[in-house]
Amino acid sequence: MVSFLIDPFSLSFMQRGLVGGILIGMTCAVLGAFVVWRGMAFIGDAMAHTVLPGIVIAFLNGASLFVGALIAGIVTAVGIGWFSKDGQVREDSAIGIMFSGLFALGIALLSRVNSYQDLSHILFGNVLGVSWGDIAAITVVLIIVGAGVALFYKELVVTSFDPGHARAIGLSPATVRYGLLILLALAVVSGIQAVGVVMVVSLLVTPAATASLLTKRLDQVIVLGAGLSVLGTVTGLLASFHLDIATGPVIVLTLTGFFILTFLFAPKQGWLMRLMDGDLPRRAN
Repeated sequence: MVSFLIDPFSLSFMQRGLVGGILIGMTCAVLGAFVVWRGMAFIGDAMAHTVLPGIVIAFLNGASLFVGALIAGIVTAVGIGWFSKDGQVREDSAIGIMFSGLFALGIALLSRVNSYQDLSHILFGNVLGVSWGDIAAITVVLIIVGAGVALFYKELVVTSFDPGHARAIGLSPATVRYGLLILLALAVVSGIQAVGVVMVVSLLVTPAATASLLTKRLDQVIVLGAGLSVLGTVTGLLASFHLDIATGPVIVLTLTGFFILTFLFAPKQGWLMRLMDGDLPRRAN
């Protein structure tokens, strides 16, 4: 049993995958709490797709894919914030416009690439292919995200729960939202190498959503979400190694499994517990 758990991590690519996956999971979990509590789950999905044109343009010009994705992510963040800042366009509409427009641009540019295989690790992820250079970049992003949340935690909390009160005490919800969107762009870009454009949204949403079923304190949601991300990464790596299947999807499926189990069996918010207590809404006759 011990060798089953430890032996895979004697391989260098598994070690890099473990470190990279944990760092990305923690980065996404820190922001995921605010994404879930603000009802912004769709924005993670949007950003994961809108970085595609930046990736393709960088690839066609022989530039850094990370830098290309980061620029596209920041453009998305600023665009969403700008379109929705005056309330004339709802935030979900702004997200949809940026999502469809930039993703369509990415698909159009992708037709210029001779072989989609060259970009498959970006589109679908390959946590076992991360290098120590990638890990260094992810570490920098984690430090930036962690420092940003720590320094502006009060502002993030107040604007998340009561924007009106935030304005009354001199805070600018729009400015805080811009900052959060830019941090989200950094987190999404850092996660692309590990789980790809398609699945990075799961790391942003699923651990935080699972943690929110266990506690209603935001700081605890952040800590629990990070812990679930680490556990999901380790479990997914081991399962994919022994079953010889793709690692990224297994990590996401593991996190989804944690959510389903928590949704059913959580001590206070679990479906079965509420069913036993008679707290579930009754269907109207």
